[in-house]
Amino acid sequence: MKIKKIYVNAILQFLEDKVLLVHGSIDGIYIDNLAEVERVNETTLDWIKPSKPNKQEIAESSKARVLLVDSSVLPIEGKTLIVVKSPKVALAEIGNHFFVEKVAPGIHPTATIHPEAKIGDNCHIGPYTVIGKTSIGENCIIDAHVRIYDDVVMGHDCVVKSGAVLGGAGFGYERDVDGDRFRFPQIGQLIMGDFVEVGSNTCIDRGALADTVIGDYTKINNLCHIAHNNKIGRNVMITGCVNISGSNVIDDNVWIAPNASVRGWVHIGEGATVGMAAVVVKDIPAHETWVGNPARKLEK
Repeated sequence: MKIKKIYVNAILQFLEDKVLLVHGSIDGIYIDNLAEVERVNETTLDWIKPSKPNKQEIAESSKARVLLVDSSVLPIEGKTLIVVKSPKVALAEIGNHFFVEKVAPGIHPTATIHPEAKIGDNCHIGPYTVIGKTSIGENCIIDAHVRIYDDVVMGHDCVVKSGAVLGGAGFGYERDVDGDRFRFPQIGQLIMGDFVEVGSNTCIDRGALADTVIGDYTKINNLCHIAHNNKIGRNVMITGCVNISGSNVIDDNVWIAPNASVRGWVHIGEGATVGMAAVVVKDIPAHETWVGNPARKLEK
């Protein structure tokens, strides 16, 4: 448990207009930790899930003296209640701002960067990372032992974890007149939006003749493979060990569960969910959940 003394006044100043109301005293009141429910103590910043049917009772019985709650929780004697629209979101924002140690900007001396690469302000580039002739926006964190090839365009506030490989040549081949395979040219780009995160040992290939595109706020977990020419939208969640073959279209807000595979030339509609270890071989309409091998719609 990380201990750091934070006064409620500082929290209120940070949240600003996200605070709807405050019940109880704030003068001299502080928290010094965030913790799971089993370890909550008097100085923990606790929070109450709005969907709980007995949230008033949970708030009253919490050991914490400062709680994030929604507007339906009534004042409690001896406790400070910070009323916000979404207590969990507020907790996450407070945790990131006050408790998460920030990575210092700078380029490690062992990193190798192409002289024509464009690196935005306030970026962190870790040890033994190799960056080609590419463009990286400001406030990005590129961890150790990352390989970023030429012709990658990365937005701002992206995170790339150790061992990731971005913009390498895709797995595309044709046969010659004798039936022997030779490489099809892989000369497209990899274009990544803003606030994209890429996990450790994940590989995302550049396009062949088109581009591979990753939309804003999309999060890709560890040990994933995304092949060439994929068009992936905004706020897509790609969890661990997912394999996505080439030339798919994946719309905004799709969730792909661990170990799923997507065949290629498939369209997954907005808000769809792909179940754990599902094998997707045909289009999935928007807002549907598909599971199994081959994947099929999960009927309620």
